[in-house]
Amino acid sequence: MLLRQLFDHETWTYTYLLADEKTREAVLIDPVIDQVERDIKLLEELGLKLVYTLDTHAHADHITGSGLLRKRLGSKAVVGAKVGAEGVDLTVDEGDRLKFGSIELEVRATPGHTDGCVTFVTGDHKHAFTGDALFIRGTGRTDFQQGSAKNLYRSIHDKIFTLPDDTIIWPGHDYRGMTFTTVGEEKRHNPRVGDGKTEAEFVEIMNKLDLPAPKKIDVAVPANLHCGIVPAISMSGEPLPERGWAAIERTPEGVPEVTTSWVEEHMGAIRMVDVRELDEAEADGMIHGVEIIPMGTVDRASKVWDKEEPVITICRSGRRSGRVALDLEKLGFKRIASMRGGMVAWSNR
Repeated sequence: MLLRQLFDHETWTYTYLLADEKTREAVLIDPVIDQVERDIKLLEELGLKLVYTLDTHAHADHITGSGLLRKRLGSKAVVGAKVGAEGVDLTVDEGDRLKFGSIELEVRATPGHTDGCVTFVTGDHKHAFTGDALFIRGTGRTDFQQGSAKNLYRSIHDKIFTLPDDTIIWPGHDYRGMTFTTVGEEKRHNPRVGDGKTEAEFVEIMNKLDLPAPKKIDVAVPANLHCGIVPAISMSGEPLPERGWAAIERTPEGVPEVTTSWVEEHMGAIRMVDVRELDEAEADGMIHGVEIIPMGTVDRASKVWDKEEPVITICRSGRRSGRVALDLEKLGFKRIASMRGGMVAWSNR
């Protein structure tokens, strides 16, 4: 089995890529929408076909990439039956089994962090993907989304600690630079549920945590109840930002870029800003519907732009537009990218 552990630095989230090395069929566990381009690129590089995305629960700290990956790659979105999500392709519950290639994942219901949490265990019991139920020397919190310290204690002891001691635990998050652990380690060393801790002791520990609410809960939860396809408004009634809005790849310098074919496909739905001087653009040609805003004046012109509006920057070769895209991103524009290769690439498409 091919196994890769991937990390989202903003939310401290682990995503796991599993694949059958013969059939090349693959799954992603807990994909993050902001990392969709990274994940698609890795799948392409490894020659893998994504058949399923698996979410261990409805996350409160990030938006799942399952819906966008389904749209891009045709994969099926899988969540626990008790999550209550809409638009999923398959719901799973205790005892269900999911196959891709020759690999089988067993589903274990592990409520407590949320009511809909599930843990995915490989058929040979060598690996367990515990989401936010069990961390390395910690556990998920239990103070929202139908959380229950009593239920989480029972889930960990009855569904995870009953696995062999050498079963590798792959958690949904880590905040201290750790990558994986084992069932035996957590039984001995987990300060919340290991080393003989009783259910009453665990409940007392969890009740005293007094943690702040996750920063993205108002956005993430409603989105994750729709496979990450963001609904029109948030829980508070405020408009929600779109995430993973374009097929962006970043250069080694960090410039967000889209291809000329993507620009051509989305003309009319995006703001196109040509940062060349007017005489240069007129002499060398320009795209229909583009705004000519020379590089040195973009900063002033952008002060009245909506920072949620998609903006594509364009120049002759992509170098100037790339610098402008980075500058606008630093100013808080959330959907900004440079057209890769500029007008040279556009003319040769």
